Amino acid sequence: MKILQIVQTLDPQVGGVASAVRALSRGLARRGHKIDIVTLDEPNIFPNEDVDLTIHALGEGLTSYRYSSAFPKWLRDHARDFDRVIVHGIWQHQSFATWRQFHRSATPYYVFPHGMLDPWFKRTFPRKHLKKWLYWPWAEYRVLRDAAAVIFTSEEERLQARESFWLYKCNERVSPLGIEPPADSLGARDIFLLKYPQLRNRPTLLFLGRLHPKKGCDMLIDAFPRGSDFALVLAGPDQIGWEHELRRRIDVDLAKRVIFPGMLEGEMKQGAFAVADAFILPSHQENFGMAVVEALAAGVPVLISNRVNIWREIEADGAGFVEGDDLTGTTRLIERWRDAPLPQREQMRANARKCFANRFHIERAVDSLLSILQ
Repeated sequence: MKILQIVQTLDPQVGGVASAVRALSRGLARRGHKIDIVTLDEPNIFPNEDVDLTIHALGEGLTSYRYSSAFPKWLRDHARDFDRVIVHGIWQHQSFATWRQFHRSATPYYVFPHGMLDPWFKRTFPRKHLKKWLYWPWAEYRVLRDAAAVIFTSEEERLQARESFWLYKCNERVSPLGIEPPADSLGARDIFLLKYPQLRNRPTLLFLGRLHPKKGCDMLIDAFPRGSDFALVLAGPDQIGWEHELRRRIDVDLAKRVIFPGMLEGEMKQGAFAVADAFILPSHQENFGMAVVEALAAGVPVLISNRVNIWREIEADGAGFVEGDDLTGTTRLIERWRDAPLPQREQMRANARKCFANRFHIERAVDSLLSILQ
């Protein structure tokens, strides 16, 4: 098939959607499908290292809605080139423009909401939710209603999406995301420790994601045990200037045990996973959690809140611990890991690898998606 993937950006600093689109695209291409990706990034800012993918960067859209006059024109010119169309994300111009082009055509389109219908946003930002209600009936409701399928990445996401708007109708399907297993890099651990020698021989918890209030980074610092040997790596881009506030929460006891390495990629990311005893994400809202899956692939147990939508799978497979997304729950996550005997920790490492292989390997995700598209 000739498949078009539409996403606002492929910038990995914005979130896990970009990584998910790339991984799915590469997996589909390996099966012999022709994959094009349309994005509203500036042309040529991301090198196209994927020789089997074609990326069309049309330039940034205007305002937070990312309106682009070039995008609907591109769709009109190329709509007949594709057998299937997949749009990633809603609430921006690309989803509505896709609906306008394809909802009455012979080419089916599919929508991944990627957690953007989570009722957490309704509770946390009621004014924004009211604004969304103003154009929900004539825009996003139609986008979802007329899609060949609305694809949720977990059963939890599918159930939560029904709670945001009472006017709601779509053909719901569930298809998990996935990643490729990490390549072996025997020296990655040493490279990471060379830069951060204070972590050597210390039990270390790793947070990997955007430094954002939604992720619960402040609770993580407040819950972190004082007077212990535990170290914490808070790795990720600081897009809103929140790192300064987080550093203010660190007292003298924690100063040498909490590090902010920024966004990690390549060997440095692999090295961080190799050093980590466990991965921790006490997020208030997490649709899927690509970093959680990356930790599982590296055989690292995960300590997550029950607002990470794949928490049921983690708990069922014994690949980590799950608690509430508050200070008490975050404290409990750390305490449960600290008090776990070594045999239990080793079993959780093995379970993490099995959980990844059985549920979140990219080939599993591609199989699931193709069953919907075909």
